Amino acid sequence: MSTLWIGIALLTLVALGCVFWPLLRHQQLARSEAGQRQRQNIDIFRERLAELESERDQGTLAADEFAILKLELERNLLLDAEEEPAQPSRPPARVGQSQLVTVTLLALMVPAAALGLYSHLGRADDLALALEGGAAPAAGEQMTLEQAIAALEQELAANPENAEGWYLLANAYMSQGNHDRGVEAFRKLLEVLPQQAPQYPSVMGQLAQALYFASDTQMTEEVRAQIEATLSIDPNEIAALGLLGIDAYEQQDFKGAIEHWSKALAGAQGAAADSLRGGIERARAELEARGEPVPDLPQLAPAEVKLRVTLAPELAEQAQPEQLLFIYARPPGGRMPLAAARYKVSDLPLELVLDDSMALTPRARLSQYEQVEVGARISLSGAPVASSGDLQSAAKQVPTRAGEGAVTLVIDQVVE
Repeated sequence: MSTLWIGIALLTLVALGCVFWPLLRHQQLARSEAGQRQRQNIDIFRERLAELESERDQGTLAADEFAILKLELERNLLLDAEEEPAQPSRPPARVGQSQLVTVTLLALMVPAAALGLYSHLGRADDLALALEGGAAPAAGEQMTLEQAIAALEQELAANPENAEGWYLLANAYMSQGNHDRGVEAFRKLLEVLPQQAPQYPSVMGQLAQALYFASDTQMTEEVRAQIEATLSIDPNEIAALGLLGIDAYEQQDFKGAIEHWSKALAGAQGAAADSLRGGIERARAELEARGEPVPDLPQLAPAEVKLRVTLAPELAEQAQPEQLLFIYARPPGGRMPLAAARYKVSDLPLELVLDDSMALTPRARLSQYEQVEVGARISLSGAPVASSGDLQSAAKQVPTRAGEGAVTLVIDQVVE
């Protein structure tokens, strides 16, 4: 929950800034206008005094008259300086301390009232479960999963239309091994979740999984009916296809298992994709052991890009041996690298392979893309972000599973 409260605090500060900024801006403008008028009065005084001094020097103005007129100018300047704060040119009054205190209290009361209403009417329990993985603080202690489930059950009894709550409860039951209750919660979720919701097919597939586990991992008629209903909505739903692959594998229909899992793999990411690849590899191994033909599956080829990097001779004198060399692969048109490696200029020329082991984050990997953009850059500052004067290659789009030879990158450009 700490992430939620930090976010609320930051948004509150932004809101307070939106309230106070116009007030501060108003006062700054008022002070600026007053100062500008004073400068104008001084400039007029100096200009008129210079004219009187010129007339005196030319003999057209007697010394006594000059002294009287100069004294009059100085008196007017002083009067203007004293009257200026009391006679602003704009009608709005200056914001005083009492008004500022009032605005401050109102600005603080708005978020405080919102938080109070949220605690009373909102969904703090299921948010706590979502953000903390099923644990929410209670009386200074950590909630157990059983306590959190009980609190969520109580909240759903009062608000049965809470789709997010039913989803959290269903998954909590499944993680607890209470598959029958998980089935019930998923069914409740499907009752309140609109069929046009993008999550609806996925929930259908998760219900099929829950039914499968509730029947002691047996492919019953009820499970099959749920799988068929799911695939009629989304033919590529991962959970349903995964169950069909498991059933085919257990029936020793290894080709069928590969077919179902390969279809699911097209839309899977992260751990789900890794599990599907592992299942497909096991099914292929079974076919090989039987001496049966093994289908060609290019999607199982390791995602990698082979590169050869060189430095153009005409730029060799501009690079120092200890300067850093960054080599990267990123989505076409993207900015964040999917894989990256760091070398020194002294390592050039070099050959390397970029693959998923070089991913900067598990959620963004080469294996998720059929095409990537590769490039190389020598950083004069040592920073990974390009800056003026760096030396770089032209970016190239290459396939991630082509199985071809290395792609050559020539560092022959200067970053403007």
